[in-house]
Amino acid sequence: MAIKKVLVVGGGIGGLCSAIALRRVGIEVDLVEIQPSWRVYGVGIIQQNNVVREMQRLGVLERYLDAAWPFDSVSIHTLDGKQLAKFPGQRLAGEAFPANVGISRLALHQVLCDTAKELGTQITTGQTVASLTQDENAVQVTFSDGTSGEYDLLIGADGVYSKMRQFIYGDRYQPRFTGQGVWRYNFPRPAQVDHLMCFANKDFNCGLVPLAENLMYLFVTSSEPDNPHIAHHELAQQMRNRMPNSEGLIGELREQITHNEEVVYKPLEELFVDAPWYSNRVVLIGDAVHATTPHLGQGAGMAIEDAIVLAEELQHSNQVTHALEQFYLRRRDRCHRIWQDSLRVGESEIHHDAQFDRQAVIRDMITFTAQQV
Repeated sequence: MAIKKVLVVGGGIGGLCSAIALRRVGIEVDLVEIQPSWRVYGVGIIQQNNVVREMQRLGVLERYLDAAWPFDSVSIHTLDGKQLAKFPGQRLAGEAFPANVGISRLALHQVLCDTAKELGTQITTGQTVASLTQDENAVQVTFSDGTSGEYDLLIGADGVYSKMRQFIYGDRYQPRFTGQGVWRYNFPRPAQVDHLMCFANKDFNCGLVPLAENLMYLFVTSSEPDNPHIAHHELAQQMRNRMPNSEGLIGELREQITHNEEVVYKPLEELFVDAPWYSNRVVLIGDAVHATTPHLGQGAGMAIEDAIVLAEELQHSNQVTHALEQFYLRRRDRCHRIWQDSLRVGESEIHHDAQFDRQAVIRDMITFTAQQV
């Protein structure tokens, strides 16, 4: 193994999973996170079949199952609750584990951060890379506090606005606003919401994700062609405005969206780097190279897969360039398909395309991601 010491830039899901995967194969890891304190917004995340499998391989799944909600299927409904389709999940991590889980982002972050530290990762917050140079033997970095370090490899896991991507490509790749936003809100979980339930018609899309015995969250996607800034004191009202005044559970939840501080709104941006995701001894993962919209619930999952595949290739090769090339070849097409199909779903919502077969896309995605990484 040619790599002994790695710097991970970015302490999100992809960066922490990279640190864990690398430590498990004996590579020394420093991780820097630009935020001085962890900022994890308090809604949940869906981990589907393939992600549950990879988290079990990473050795962390059992640590957060008690804080998660397991479920085996995904269903699609009309706004008044009539079921249109149901997709059974596959227990890819083994019969002892669920097909899917919903979990609070805070709970997941805590497990990943604790695990990375316990394995020996040196984590520094409030710091990032200010500059870097590299040659065929090492990467030399200067940190934002003026200190410096030398590493065998730098992993840029610093998100859609990645500064590490700029070091490689300059301004060649920039995130694009898609014309949509996503709204999220936590609620007490009613008994019938025991799996991911999607509600859609040609003009509206939302979903309910169970997170715990007494907790779920609602997500709503909306067309936002002008990419507006939503004032904090208007968040609850604006989220309600984007939901139909319908019968059934969705209509009931709409009226319960009253606390501005509990609304999480995010404009949807996308990016795909259609070029090698590495240059010499700097490699990019996750949203830094394939930022996708949440329509298929696979954005974080693709970053997690990146982390594990990269660690595998670094372990199995004595040549850094060969390891990074194999990583890119294993990940490029898979991530591109998820990115592309997620955009297709979003475009169908923007254009109110009643002919778009959302069920077929979801079914194909479940089958596709079940394949080995």
